[in-house]
Amino acid sequence: MGLKVYISGKLYDKDDAKVSVYDHGLLYGDGVFEGIRSYGGRVFRLDQHLDRLYESARAIRLEIPMTKEAMAAAVIDTLKVNGITDGYIRLVITRGAGYLGLDPRKTSNPQVIIITDRIELYSPELYEKGLAIVTASTVRTNANALSPRIKSLNYLNNILAKIEGVDAGAPEALMLNSKGEVAECTGDNIFIVRQGTVLTPPNDAGILEGITRGAVMELAAQAGHAVREAVLTRHDVYTADECFLTGTAAEVVPVVKCDGRVIGTGHPGPITRDLRTRFMELTRRGG
Repeated sequence: MGLKVYISGKLYDKDDAKVSVYDHGLLYGDGVFEGIRSYGGRVFRLDQHLDRLYESARAIRLEIPMTKEAMAAAVIDTLKVNGITDGYIRLVITRGAGYLGLDPRKTSNPQVIIITDRIELYSPELYEKGLAIVTASTVRTNANALSPRIKSLNYLNNILAKIEGVDAGAPEALMLNSKGEVAECTGDNIFIVRQGTVLTPPNDAGILEGITRGAVMELAAQAGHAVREAVLTRHDVYTADECFLTGTAAEVVPVVKCDGRVIGTGHPGPITRDLRTRFMELTRRGG
């Protein structure tokens, strides 16, 4: 049986799942989304993801045409229909179809799309040996222009940086903000470890407040590590004892090289390995 996609209350075969070409989500990237994981049939931190989704929608004055409770039920039902226990959920809300032109008042019928599938962002080998990343010249969109806390359908800023990483043969690229400070990678939050302290850029550096990021900060504190947000530069990344990325799809993945410079010993560090183990145990417990 092929995968089914939920669109606004109905299930469609993957190949028949369509929205209007006049949908402003397609025409202008006008909409919001969440990437979510399920482990052992349980959705990881679904409530937090839905809180962020509805907050993003509110920030762009997009009214989601169903309650959080109904949305949660639809996510779980779509997973069950597709027989997925360990998988990835892409939850998309578009502005809906309308006339050409930017005015959102000319749209109607926002579309709720739930895709459930499987994902493997990085190979098992990279989790064992670590990633080599590069710094992109594409600057993170200024938060005064578009808040990175809005998880919108317009990801072109990240995509342009991702292209730079791909061209350099790197699976991820580091993005700096307009001040030259470390913000995040194209699809993941970044952490460094220095003298036993776990550090990550603050919200005002131009980051998305990652759900996995928050979970890892909790786990690090529970493990007895000092954890704090701090303004970071590339110098801090280059000279760190350890470095790792977090994200829904990536989970916790070590970084051992940035811009050709070896980080720490050049191998995944002990705190990184411990936090990955703790995170995977957390997912098995249901979050």
